Amino acid sequence: MRTQVGIIGAGPAGLMLAHLLAREKIESVVLEVRSREYVQERVRAGVLEQGTVDLMRAAGVGARLAHEGLLHRGIELRFARGRHRIDLSELTDGAAITIYGQNEVIKDLTDARVATGQPIFFECATVSVHGFDAEQPTIRFAHGGTEHELRCDYIAGCDGFHGVCRSSIPASALTLYERVYPFAWLGILAAVAPSSEELIYSHHERGFALHSMRSPKLTRLYLQCAPDEKLEAWPDVRIWEELDRRFEIDGGWSLKRGPITHKGITEMRSFVAEPMQYGRLFLAGDAAHIVPPTGAKGLNLAIADVRVLARALAEYYRSGERAMLEEYSRICLRRVWKVQRFSWWMTAMLHRFDEHNAFDARRQMAELDYLTSSRAAAQSLAENYVGLPIQW
Repeated sequence: MRTQVGIIGAGPAGLMLAHLLAREKIESVVLEVRSREYVQERVRAGVLEQGTVDLMRAAGVGARLAHEGLLHRGIELRFARGRHRIDLSELTDGAAITIYGQNEVIKDLTDARVATGQPIFFECATVSVHGFDAEQPTIRFAHGGTEHELRCDYIAGCDGFHGVCRSSIPASALTLYERVYPFAWLGILAAVAPSSEELIYSHHERGFALHSMRSPKLTRLYLQCAPDEKLEAWPDVRIWEELDRRFEIDGGWSLKRGPITHKGITEMRSFVAEPMQYGRLFLAGDAAHIVPPTGAKGLNLAIADVRVLARALAEYYRSGERAMLEEYSRICLRRVWKVQRFSWWMTAMLHRFDEHNAFDARRQMAELDYLTSSRAAAQSLAENYVGLPIQW
């Protein structure tokens, strides 16, 4: 088999890259180790930055998003039994976020991929990458019981944190930066209408809590918990009672309850691999970086990566010029580290740390107080939350 760009991973990064390349008449083959059903039904992120929404619309995959996405122009912060709204749109000249599940993004992009007639293979086995430090990289994989070799000009490693692409780069060529947080998130999906029109971030002495949603009938909720927590220790009644405590405010507020359809525990880590390219292999999305979910940046950061990579590849195939390909890592990492900073800051401000003393607790409260009483501080949060621009 022969193509121009071999893409490993059919998540948001891989599928969006394939779609953007197809619009430039650049051939690609997408390989995914999981089944189509698994990829499309995973309960993952659901907050889209303004830039992600704009790109989906401009790329012709935003019709369902426009119809079903929930536009949010603000978020709410809760602490000390009070509520404080951050008006994102007013602070950012009209920018906003949109609630639209990652699985829905993947459905839209998969449908668009199938419509192009270009290859996409699910349930691939024994995927490996070779020769990416030379002129003719190849990807070997098994599909349907048959071994294949895909020859390509470039390889895009969009296969996640545990994928084969980053681990195939010589360790001496990469610098890895990592921070593992001493807590996790217990997340649930409940078949009940949201209790708030906007997201609620709650700082509480018992731990952080987040109220989000996926649709007018589905609520997504999170609780800070220990990293070694077991789901069996969290029956539904305990989850709802703990959520009630952490969202409680003066004047009263009621959290709607409904059947819990999904539970999961998410570890919290920050991770960056530098550089994001080696020879003709380019890393994008979770293959190159992980952010804690507090700032809602994982999917959006992946989309930003492939937006840069698609433009660089288009320039190369149009003119033979490799300057932007060579600058891919620098361009992406400049934004990646700003997003890492913001995600760390949100996480540190809102979560309870076991090692914190009375000074740390009062400092956190002072930071939240400043954030909600200073326009400059609120504007900084808003600019980051709706999405920073790519600085080419």
